[in-house]
Amino acid sequence: MRVLTDNWSTYWHGFLGTLWLTLVSAVLALVLGAVVAGFRVSPVKPLRVFGTGWVTVLRNTPLTLLFFIVVLGLPRFDITLPFFTFAVLALGCYTSAFVCETLRSGVNTVPTGQGEAARSLGLTFGQTLRLVVLPQAYRSVVAPLGSVMIALAKNTAIAGSFSVVELLGTYRTINELGYDIVWTFVWIAAGYLVLTLAISALFNLLERRVAVSR
Repeated sequence: MRVLTDNWSTYWHGFLGTLWLTLVSAVLALVLGAVVAGFRVSPVKPLRVFGTGWVTVLRNTPLTLLFFIVVLGLPRFDITLPFFTFAVLALGCYTSAFVCETLRSGVNTVPTGQGEAARSLGLTFGQTLRLVVLPQAYRSVVAPLGSVMIALAKNTAIAGSFSVVELLGTYRTINELGYDIVWTFVWIAAGYLVLTLAISALFNLLERRVAVSR
């Protein structure tokens, strides 16, 4: 217990870093995932090809490698950003591939007649997708999206190796003070448990409120 009380500010700072990184990356992932999901079901072939390529490449690329590509590759093109922003780009783009496939499965649950009815009213494909299909798709996949967000929260641990302040990275500071490394990691694990349980509770609440009854 002493390692926690003596280093509370360090743990708290790392926990807030993980929380903020998760929130910002989740927003980026949800937006990109929705756009790419729209590409994947688009009648325009180049968009479908792009969406398929995006998902295939990112889902089959190790996240650590993607971090190296973003952190070390982008500066070669004179793109200099804070490490936090690099981490958000890596996590957001990586997770967007999983959000896309989750949403696409939700799109497939929307009756085709609704899309046809929307088009008969004069709505374009983009309007039909944005106003009719995607809102229902989101409601159909609340629980799977929660699992994706929990995975995102745990994936933020990689950011600590790239100079981003987050929960797992606190072990280096605390370990240098001579505390038992086992208890150091026990409290780090407890912090991740609190975060993932909170995300799970949030999505369970959303599922009860907005999920489609079947």
